Amino acid sequence: MAEAPAQKARPVLGFKGEITGPVVKLEDLEKQQETREIDPFHEQLLRQIEESFTTVHEGEIVKGRILSVGEKEVIIDIGFKSTGIVSRNEFGDAEIKPGDEVEVFVERLEDAQGQLVLSKLKADRVRRWERVEDAYYNEKVIEGTIVRRVKGGMIAEIFDGLEAFLPGSQIDVRPVRDFDAYIGKRMEFKIVKINPANENVVVSHRALLEKELQKQREEILSKMEPGQVLEGTVKNITDFGVFIDLGGVDGLLHITDLSWGRVSHPSELVQLGQKLNVVVLDYDKERQRISLGLKQLQPHPRENIDEKYKEGDVVEGKVVSITDYGAFVELEKGIEGLVHISEMSWTDHIKHPSQKVSLGQLVKVKILNIDREGRKISLGMKQLEPNPWEGLSKRYPPGTVLRGKVRKITNFGVFVEIEPGIDGLVHISDLSWTRRIQHPSEVVKEGEELDVVVLEVDEENRRISLGHKQVQTNPWNDFATVYAEGTDHKAKVVRIEDNGLVVELPLGVEAFVPAGELKHSKNFQEFYTWGMSWSCAWSASAPPTGRSS
Repeated sequence: MAEAPAQKARPVLGFKGEITGPVVKLEDLEKQQETREIDPFHEQLLRQIEESFTTVHEGEIVKGRILSVGEKEVIIDIGFKSTGIVSRNEFGDAEIKPGDEVEVFVERLEDAQGQLVLSKLKADRVRRWERVEDAYYNEKVIEGTIVRRVKGGMIAEIFDGLEAFLPGSQIDVRPVRDFDAYIGKRMEFKIVKINPANENVVVSHRALLEKELQKQREEILSKMEPGQVLEGTVKNITDFGVFIDLGGVDGLLHITDLSWGRVSHPSELVQLGQKLNVVVLDYDKERQRISLGLKQLQPHPRENIDEKYKEGDVVEGKVVSITDYGAFVELEKGIEGLVHISEMSWTDHIKHPSQKVSLGQLVKVKILNIDREGRKISLGMKQLEPNPWEGLSKRYPPGTVLRGKVRKITNFGVFVEIEPGIDGLVHISDLSWTRRIQHPSEVVKEGEELDVVVLEVDEENRRISLGHKQVQTNPWNDFATVYAEGTDHKAKVVRIEDNGLVVELPLGVEAFVPAGELKHSKNFQEFYTWGMSWSCAWSASAPPTGRSS
C-alpha cells in the first residue's frame, strides 16, 4: 500500500514563555483605575439600567404587566431581570389582555431553569386573608351568601369565594327551625373567630342583631313603666308562662295572667311567633325583669255577675279541678264555683270527689251562694235530686223497730244503714243493757245485720239516733227479784281491774266485786284469773250502770 502523505504541523497557541510586549503589574492597574475619570454618560446609563430592575423578594406580592396571553400560559413582567410565567387557569374565566396590570405572588426568583416563578392564586389568597384580618380586628360588618347546610350550622361565602362557618346558634337570636330556608340568602355578618394556620373563619349574624337589639332594649327600658301597653311577639312557651319579645327585651307573661279563666297550658291560647298586645304589670329595674299581663286588657267576668247569675239558678259547667274537699266547676271563662264534697250527694258515702265527677266533665249544678266580696260561688249537685231526709221523721217515728246493716264501727258507736244512704248511730251505751262494753266490735262486726229502734230523728242536721238494747225489755226490772240481798250466785271472772274484779252473773249481767270483799284483798290478782268461776253472795242491789257488788 502506498504511504499517506505527511500532514502539516499545527501551530501551538498559548503562552510560550516569551515576553513580546510591555508588562503591566496588578498594583499599577489598580492605581490607574483609582485615578481614572468616570465617564458621565456611562454612569447615567448604568443608573438607568439599575433603576429599570425592581428589587424583588420571594414571598411578597408585586404588581406586574401582562406581556402576552397564551392558551396555557401568561407572560408577566414585574420589572425583574427576567419575566415570569403564570398558568392561564389561575385567572379563571376573567378576560385578560396584554398591558393589563395584575398582582402576583413571588414564589421563587429562579427555578432549576433560572425562570422566575409567580402565582396569581396565591396573591389573591393573601389579599383575601388580609381583608379577613382587617374585618376581624376592626370589627367590620361584611356581607356573604349562605351556600349550603352542614352539621351544626351553615356555610357562608364571603370574600371572593372564601367559605366561612356560620354556627346554627349564631344565625338568629331566636331558635332556627328551618335551616334550609336560609340557603341562598344574602346576609350581613361579623367575623367572630379566625385561624390563620388553616384559614378557618367563623362568622355570626346573631352578634349584629344583639348589638341592634341592645340599643332597642336600652331605649325601651328607659321608657318602661307599669300600665304601659306594648306589642310583642311570642318567643318561647313554657309550662309556667310565655316569654314575649318586646323588641330587644323579653318579658314574662305568667300562665295566671293569660286569661281570667283556668288555663292548663299556655299553648291552649298562644302560638310561637304570634303578636300580642300586653300590659306591663311590674318592672324590676335592678333585675331587669318585666311581668306582663294579657287578661288585664279584658274586663273581669265577675264585674257583671249579678246580671248573669242568681242564687237558686241551675246552670251547666265544666269540672276544671278536683281536690280532696270538692270540685271546681267553670261556669264560663273566669267564673268558677266550688261543689263541696258534702254537696255532691244526699245518700252516697263519698270519700273523694273523683267518685262522682271527672276532669272535663259537664255537670249541672245549683247556685247555693254568691260571695261578691270574697269572689266565691258555692254550688251544689245533690240539690237537683229529692232530699231523702225530708219527711224522714214521718217515715221513721221514734219507737220504730228496724233491721239495718252495720256500715261503720267507731270507738263511740255503730253506724247502721236503715235505707240506701241513710245512716243512724247506735251509741256504745245503747248496745247492751247488761254488759260493760269497751268497744262496739265486742258486740257486732261490719256488714252484719242489726236490729235497732229509732230513738230520735233530726231532719235539719240529718242525724238519726238508734238503739239496739231497746229492742229488748230492760232486764233490770227483774234483777231486783233474782238478785235479792243475801242470795248466793255463781259468777265468772271476765275482767281484773286494779281495785277489784268484774264478774258475769246468770242472765248475762255484770257485777263488780271490790277488792275489800275478796279473800286476799291485798294481792287478789294472784288468786283470781280470767274465766275463773266461784260462788259469791249478793250484798246490794245492782246499780243501773250494770255494776253490782
